Amino acid sequence: MLTQSWEPFANALANASDPHSLVQLLDDFVKKENIRLDGAPAAEVLLGRDTRPSGMSLVEAAKQGITSITGATATDMGVVTTPQLHWMVRAKNKGLEASEYNYYDQLLTSFRCLLDLIPQGTSRNNVNDKLIVDGADGVGGEKLEKLKPRLSYLTIDVRNCGDGVLNEGVGADYVQKEKVFPRGFGPADAGIRCASLDGDADRLVYFSVLSNSNKIDLVDGDKILSLFALFLKEQLDILSGSEDGKENIPYQVSRGVVQTAYANGASTDYLKRLGLEVVLTPTGVKYLHEKAAEYDIGIYFEANGHGTILFSDTFISWLENRTNELSSTSKGSDQHKAALRLLAVSKLINQAVGDALSGLFLVEGILQHMGWSIQKWSELYQDLPSRQLKVKVADRTAIITANAETVVVSPVGIQEAIDAETAKYPQGRCFIRPSGTEDVVRVYAEASTQEAADNLAHSVVKLVDKYLGSSSS
Repeated sequence: MLTQSWEPFANALANASDPHSLVQLLDDFVKKENIRLDGAPAAEVLLGRDTRPSGMSLVEAAKQGITSITGATATDMGVVTTPQLHWMVRAKNKGLEASEYNYYDQLLTSFRCLLDLIPQGTSRNNVNDKLIVDGADGVGGEKLEKLKPRLSYLTIDVRNCGDGVLNEGVGADYVQKEKVFPRGFGPADAGIRCASLDGDADRLVYFSVLSNSNKIDLVDGDKILSLFALFLKEQLDILSGSEDGKENIPYQVSRGVVQTAYANGASTDYLKRLGLEVVLTPTGVKYLHEKAAEYDIGIYFEANGHGTILFSDTFISWLENRTNELSSTSKGSDQHKAALRLLAVSKLINQAVGDALSGLFLVEGILQHMGWSIQKWSELYQDLPSRQLKVKVADRTAIITANAETVVVSPVGIQEAIDAETAKYPQGRCFIRPSGTEDVVRVYAEASTQEAADNLAHSVVKLVDKYLGSSSS
C-alpha cells in the first residue's frame, strides 16, 4: 500500500472525537486492510524526542500505547534529531546496526573518505576552514557540539545551541524567509561561511553576512541541490570515461532532479543546462521523495532547505561491483576514485529523509573537492527576483490546479487572466495554489526585477479577489 493512502486514516485518528470512536476506527481499518493480529510477527517501534520539555511525557504516552499491542515493543532512542530517527528505522529494516553511534560513525567515515579523495592540485586557498552554524536552539546544534571533538579537519563554531527559544529569530526557515542573519550573528562574521539548521535538523541553508548590514547572501535549498547535482554529474562522467556525458559503461544510470514550482526559475534553467532531467511535483516532500525514488540517482530539494539524494538498490549493487573491478584492474585511477566518491556520498547522505547534518557534511566535502568559497558557490547562477503573497478566502478548495500546481483549472478563466498579466513582465512566471493548512490562496511570482515581481504578485492577488470574491491579506 502506498504511504500516501495511509494519510486519510491517520487524519481520522488524529481527529477522533472520543476513545470509542478511536477504537472503532482502528477496528474498521484492521478489517479493511486484512491486517493479521493473531500470529503476526513481533513489531519494534523506535521512539525519539527532541530537546523540548514536552518530549519526555510524549515518549511515555507513546510507550504505553505501543506496549498495549500484543507483540509490540517500544525502544527509546533518546534525544535525537528527526532525521536520525528516520535513519535508524531504515537501518533496522535493512538488518543493520541502528544506534546514534552508528549514525555518526557512518557520517564521519564517509566524510573523511570524500576529503581523502580530493584531487591533487585542487586549490583550497579559497575554502575557509571555519564554518559557523546556527543551531536554531534545537537538537541539531546539540548534536553538532558532540561531533566537534571528532572534526580535526573542520572548525565549527555552533551558535544558538539551546540558550534561546526554539526557532525564534533563528533557524533555516527564519533565515530563508527573512533573508537576514539569525540572532547571535553580526557584521564581524562578514565573509565567513555560515549555515543554519532548523529546530529538528531536517532543513539546511547556507549564507554569508554582508558588510555593514543585517542582510545576507542566501544560499538556499535550490543552490544546495545544484551543487550536489553538479558534483554527482562530474563523478558519473568520470566513471563513464566520458567528457560529453555519454556513458561508455554497460549500466545506463537514470538520474533526475525533482523540484516544486516554488524552485527559483534560474535554478531550473541551470540544471537543464547541465543536461539533467528536471521534473516538477506538487508541493510537499512526500511527492518529491516518491518521484526521486524512480531514478537510480534522484535528487530533490525545496528552496527551504529540505531535501536529499536517493540511490536505488540496483545502482548501489552495480556500483559496489564496479568499484571492486576497478580496484583490481586500475586502482587509484580517476574512474576508481570517482566510484569511491559516489559510494561515499551514498553512505554520507541520509536516504530516509532530508537531514541537515548529513547535508552539511556533504556540502563541506564538495566545497573542499571543488576548492570553492561560499561566494564562488553562490555565483553558480543569479536568482530571479520573486515575491510570495497570500490571499484570504472563504473556501480554498475552490481553486483546483494541475501540472504540479502550475496551472489553475478552476475557476474557469482565472488561468488565462494570470497568463495575460504574466506576459507583461520580462522573465515573468506566476502561479497560485490553495494552502494545505489555511483558508488562503498562495501567490508566487518571478520577474527580471524585484519591482516587476512585486507588481506581478499584487496584480494576481487582485485577480484572486475578483474570481473568488475574497479579501487579500
